[in-house]
Amino acid sequence: MTGESFDITSTYLRFLEEDSEMTMPIAAIESLVTMLRVKEPSTQAELIKLVKSNIDLLKSSISNAVSLSAGCDLFMRFVLRNTNLYADWESCKRNLVENGELFVQRAKESRNKSAEMGLPFIKDDDTILVHSYSRVVYHLLKKARAEKLIRFRVIVTESRPTSKGYHMAKLLKEADIPVEVIVDNAVGYVIHRVDKVLVGAEGVAESGGIINHIGSYQIGCLAKTNNKPFYVVTESHKFVRLFPLSPNDLPTGMGDMLGMGSSPDVNIPQASEEPESELLKMQLIDFTPHEYITALITDLGVLTPSAVSEELIKMWYD
Repeated sequence: MTGESFDITSTYLRFLEEDSEMTMPIAAIESLVTMLRVKEPSTQAELIKLVKSNIDLLKSSISNAVSLSAGCDLFMRFVLRNTNLYADWESCKRNLVENGELFVQRAKESRNKSAEMGLPFIKDDDTILVHSYSRVVYHLLKKARAEKLIRFRVIVTESRPTSKGYHMAKLLKEADIPVEVIVDNAVGYVIHRVDKVLVGAEGVAESGGIINHIGSYQIGCLAKTNNKPFYVVTESHKFVRLFPLSPNDLPTGMGDMLGMGSSPDVNIPQASEEPESELLKMQLIDFTPHEYITALITDLGVLTPSAVSEELIKMWYD
């Protein structure tokens, strides 16, 4: 691949296609590291301009992807921080690529670290409610079953309109974890049987609230009303510099069908399947405020929602 033929969007999509376990922010970061390796900017100013233009192109090509934006912003901060560490330009370029590859590797390891942090939260004979499909939540549950050798049960929401809950249930069943799928409207019916709720996150806002698959907010409300712990299992590279004030306070258009279109297991009903389906608003994500969240289980440790802003300050200003 030459600098002239490099395309950031196709590179990003190729990374996701080749590795189904890769998250959107890591694919974004790896694409940007690849761009640095292929392109040959001659000055620091040209480098920063190149990174910024590719980030803008990637964000505009993949509509309203929250976690992708988090990865891009984190990488931009990485570049700005590292360009000032070296006296000569050749050393700067070489070390940026090397450190960028290390940055990607550490981001990939964060899922396993989050799962390790979550192991103490899974107890023998637990009944755990899980919403939709989350790689890190699945990794935690699989790890708990294999390493702790305890028995627990999982209830998974169907997770309309994507129906990703069925994919989660299939994976859990293959991992020898007892699982049942419920329709989304049955959460209130089963909540009394549940010991705790585990969800992933598309993004974690500065307030400690989460942006996640639609329905997370109402599950958070039901969990709080019924005194059930509501845990978010996520990686720190999904922390985003957004500060929604209410569940409907996401940026305009965020969470439409295109925002999560790169997921391989999405099964959105087509308009022709139902006569009135053209009237159905396909909102895919919502915002759950921090007051409904018991704790965030991350690769940085188990955090209270209020601690997220402190971690973002460390990431961006230290």
